[in-house]
Amino acid sequence: MKTLKESNKAVSTVLALALIPITGFALDVFIPSLPAMSARLHATPEAVQLCISIFLATYGVSQLLVGGLLDSYGRFWPNIFALAGFGVASFVIAGTENLEIIYVMRAIQGVMSAVIVVSKRSFFFDLFQGEKLRHYTSLFSVIWSAAPIIAPFLGGYLQTHFGWQSNFYFLGVFALAFLVLELVFSGETIAAKAPFRLKTIGNAYRSMLGTWDFTSGLLILGLSYAVLMIYNMSSPFLIEEVMHYPATVTGNCSMISGLAMLGGSLLSKALISKPFYKRLFTAAIAQLTVSGALILLTLQYHNLYTLMVYVVLLHSASGFIFNGMLAYCLTRFSQYGGLASGLTGGGYIISTSAFSYIIVKTIQIDSQVWLGAGYAVLIFAVLTLIIRTKWIERGAKSEALNEQEVRLAVE
Repeated sequence: MKTLKESNKAVSTVLALALIPITGFALDVFIPSLPAMSARLHATPEAVQLCISIFLATYGVSQLLVGGLLDSYGRFWPNIFALAGFGVASFVIAGTENLEIIYVMRAIQGVMSAVIVVSKRSFFFDLFQGEKLRHYTSLFSVIWSAAPIIAPFLGGYLQTHFGWQSNFYFLGVFALAFLVLELVFSGETIAAKAPFRLKTIGNAYRSMLGTWDFTSGLLILGLSYAVLMIYNMSSPFLIEEVMHYPATVTGNCSMISGLAMLGGSLLSKALISKPFYKRLFTAAIAQLTVSGALILLTLQYHNLYTLMVYVVLLHSASGFIFNGMLAYCLTRFSQYGGLASGLTGGGYIISTSAFSYIIVKTIQIDSQVWLGAGYAVLIFAVLTLIIRTKWIERGAKSEALNEQEVRLAVE
């Protein structure tokens, strides 16, 4: 077994943080290429958008089992094999124009991404505790926000100069480069491996999902991320086909979206000591108010600038909510190790995939007004869950206090 050397701990930590956004790169780098892929593959926009949904679904579902497997078989070698598999699938996509093969390879990418991301999140639970662990978990969504900033900007450039296949060549090279770095600098971090038992995993998942604040947290994460996903799925067609801008503009606008998410995440991290649910409630109220105001605004004014107002204000608030809730869910059951990481990641991604698919299928987003309507539905659901969770938590505390007062009176 290749154990992580103490001298490589700092480098390995940087590599772990750098690999957490790999999912975002896999999702966002070819966003500016969606119209070109649709034309080249002779497929409808919905058929090409399915590449995103397939990746999300397989990535989410895979995490539900990956956590238990990594607790049993370690973090290092599964991550190495996953990087290799991700790279190969990327090169296959780049070399084909068969949509069915692309679907299969996107599913493989989703599974491999699950192994990579869960193993790297578990890396931090293996090596750090207390405030140090809390610091790193709050960094996860900040680091993750790098992908929506860099990937679409790069993807727009690659699409304009080299075509849609170049996006997947980039993903393949990215994965293989990190495979080499991991082999050189990383190693196994798990202290003791647990036997892989489906019954044990099932019991742990039931215990976690039976806790309302955790389950509602997964739903809030899914809804907040779906705000970004419905934009990613609809913006290339709004910008390139309705507004008639080139793919580079789509990439630049997605970069602004990523910067807005990053800004919200950084603000959430800076306010980490403030009351948790009060922060989330304030952000959701602000989001819903802005969403309603912008729907009214874009009934009269609809152009690239009003679209960017949508993006900056609403996506920054989503980043704020997402950052706080992700750190909360990841540390809520840290005693379960990889299982908690897998369920958190898998749970919110499955929710995101379902919510974004439902919105895109039920609302034909062919204008900013309908994009705003999709946003409003998701944001209202987030606000409802926050209020409901806080109400239940307050009721539980009140009940516990009453029981304590009765016990003291009896004594």
